[in-house]
Amino acid sequence: MMVVAAAVYFFRPAANDNPTDQKHAKGNFAKGGDNSETKGDWSENAPISISVATARQGDMPIYLNGLGTATALRTVTVHSRVDGELIRVAFTEGQLVRQGDLLAEIDPRPFQVQLKQAEGQLIRDQALLKNAQLDLSRYQTLQAQDSISGQQTATQAALVTQYQGTVEMDQAQVDNAKLQLTYARITAPINGRIGLRLVDQGNIVHASDTTGMLVITQTQPISVVFTLPEDAVPSVMKRWQAGDGLGVEAFDRAGHTKLASGKVLAVDNQIDTSTGTLKLKAQFDNMDGKLFANQFVNIKMRLDTLQAAVLVPSVAVQRGADGAFVYVAKDDGSVEVRAVKTGPSENETVAILDGVAVNEQLVVDGTDKLRAGSAVNVVKRDNQTLVPEPQPSTHLHPTGRHPARP
Repeated sequence: MMVVAAAVYFFRPAANDNPTDQKHAKGNFAKGGDNSETKGDWSENAPISISVATARQGDMPIYLNGLGTATALRTVTVHSRVDGELIRVAFTEGQLVRQGDLLAEIDPRPFQVQLKQAEGQLIRDQALLKNAQLDLSRYQTLQAQDSISGQQTATQAALVTQYQGTVEMDQAQVDNAKLQLTYARITAPINGRIGLRLVDQGNIVHASDTTGMLVITQTQPISVVFTLPEDAVPSVMKRWQAGDGLGVEAFDRAGHTKLASGKVLAVDNQIDTSTGTLKLKAQFDNMDGKLFANQFVNIKMRLDTLQAAVLVPSVAVQRGADGAFVYVAKDDGSVEVRAVKTGPSENETVAILDGVAVNEQLVVDGTDKLRAGSAVNVVKRDNQTLVPEPQPSTHLHPTGRHPARP
């Protein structure tokens, strides 16, 4: 009997094996106790970390943007004015030259020979003229003495006039030969930059050649022809007719690198109906040579300045179905959604015409999780990282007391 009783006692279920107790234990473990529920609620309502920027007051320039093409002020294709062999090329491709600089030389010997011939002819005819003038002087003396007829004197006077005409013609031949000899030296007609060489040394060049020897483009100064939409014409013409200088800036194709600054030189007299744009011409000193002929550029023309505007970073302005809005960080640790009216923008700054006051804090980072009234924690303000103050530990010492602070 004692053995049977011991066996029954050994196989009796323990209190912890009770299904009901196990169910309650499992439920408490899954639930995590009151602390776990509190922790879950805290994570859902935790403040959202954000970065803010302060709305400031300042002047905002108003620009009009256009697309333009750089155009050389003058372009000259240099031709030879005489025929001959090209014996010297005195320029380098891409070289900047001044007006009058030597570019090339053509064999001058044929023109030197022509000059000698013309000068010899002139000397001969001048001698004949001088002799005829002496004879005329003698005839006039004899006529005064009534020793010869007046007809002989008149004939001699005509011969003198004939020789004078011949000498004038000879002098013209001499001048022409000198001019042809001058043309054998080809000089730069304008200031500018030389392009690629079109004729090499040793070739025979002709005045009738159509291709020319080289091309010079004047790029200092240089002009840019650009277009603006017709909606901007009234405001542009108001400034133009008032005599105010319209400053422009030229940027590269990407619109990031500034190439040059200049001013508007002329305004076209009609709008292109096919594009709805107006052409303007601006001029740039281009002393650093950053602008080349036929280069594509982006033009920014400063039209006006918005005085004492509220300026905010562009990233602070959000776009929604109802238009532009911003998140304003309030002093109570929450955010407010506020509709705004935006104005002109420049780089990463935009002017706010209505909806934001100066010195208000606007959210610039962390907006994707925000809603109206969301609790926030500012961790960065105006490029300044805020380090939160250390909080005392809430963990208890195994003894049941808070650990002593160092």
